[in-house]
Amino acid sequence: MDSGTRKLDLVRYYARAAPWLLPHLRDRPVSLVRAPQGLNGEVFFQRHSTRSPIPEVTQHEGLDPGHPPLFTIDSLEALVHVVQMDVIELHTWNAVAADIEAPDRIVFDLDPDPALGWDRMIEAAQLTRTMLGDLGLEAFCKTSGGKGLHIVVPLVPGAGWDEAKAFARAVAQRLASGWPTQFTATMGPEHRKKKIFVDYLRNVRGASTAVAYGVRARPGMGISVPIAWDELADTTGGAQWTLANIDARLAHVKRSDPWARYARVRQSISSELTLRLEEGGA
Repeated sequence: MDSGTRKLDLVRYYARAAPWLLPHLRDRPVSLVRAPQGLNGEVFFQRHSTRSPIPEVTQHEGLDPGHPPLFTIDSLEALVHVVQMDVIELHTWNAVAADIEAPDRIVFDLDPDPALGWDRMIEAAQLTRTMLGDLGLEAFCKTSGGKGLHIVVPLVPGAGWDEAKAFARAVAQRLASGWPTQFTATMGPEHRKKKIFVDYLRNVRGASTAVAYGVRARPGMGISVPIAWDELADTTGGAQWTLANIDARLAHVKRSDPWARYARVRQSISSELTLRLEEGGA
């Protein structure tokens, strides 16, 4: 690849990271970012299976009506085959294939104006966490592997896609109205000047987000890495961890997983909670 990274390097990394990565992939429809000619060549997004399916991936007919099957990566063998097919990035849906109409998480992508200092991102993530906590919701944080941070709210499946999007939009708009010099909920670079865009559109059916421990197809090969909230103040950027330095982080995670509680959290959203946000209630 143009970064100096070989496909073998990616395969070896994904194999090493599999114990932490696969729980975020299993049974979850995935979209792939493929770069057959490297980062300076054509990079394309693949959501559906092709006529020549990738070996070992699990195909799911009928989840996306009118389209070829969606697919999931459920094993180390499937993960290795995918990377060998020129895949760099892995993006996952907010629901599992077995319960596709009931999202099991909400994702807020905090996307900054590149001119902002990283201290503004740290503050934005803390404000977002506090607002969600005031609503009785526990949130988790990870670097995006790019410019920003992802705030992830695990859910017990129950609400549908429309309800999830409405809730996420209400949170984003409340942040933008409460701290108008820091946040915007409106897409477009003209609205993001000196602000952080709270991208809530990750929460519609078919949208996806870079998976935890996934590599990004960008110069430097940043990796999206889960962090504990007490580590946030010491972070230095959305691409702080890369293929060049990730092994030390994996060793730390092996000793102390910052998302150890993630799978045990039991919480939900409701139309009443969304209405409270829209009406300005605490």
